[in-house]
Amino acid sequence: MKKDFETVFIMNPVLSEDQQKKTVNKYKKVLENNKAKIICNENLGFKNLTYPIKNKKTGFYHLFQYSSENKDVVKNFETEFKRDDSVLRYLTVSLCKDALIYNERRSKGEFNKKKNEK
Repeated sequence: MKKDFETVFIMNPVLSEDQQKKTVNKYKKVLENNKAKIICNENLGFKNLTYPIKNKKTGFYHLFQYSSENKDVVKNFETEFKRDDSVLRYLTVSLCKDALIYNERRSKGEFNKKKNEK
């Protein structure tokens, strides 16, 4: 049975742009090797952390939304995160049908805030 997941991970802020791309491509390949279908691969940008992680106050956020019939896909994906010093933190959640609908609408730009003109 196919299940849908979303994983957000935070990369070390000292990584160069090239190192970030290599890290993202590495995890994309991990998903592909586990026969996961990538629905969304989105760079969420450079952000301040709510609290320091490994003495860092900022990080590069990245999101993967994917589906897979492989029950071990999340376990294998998170094992790779644990081995990688360039990843500060990660979180994977299982998505329900409402979250899938919301994410589809978000990816189309329905929720982009428009600046109020005065």
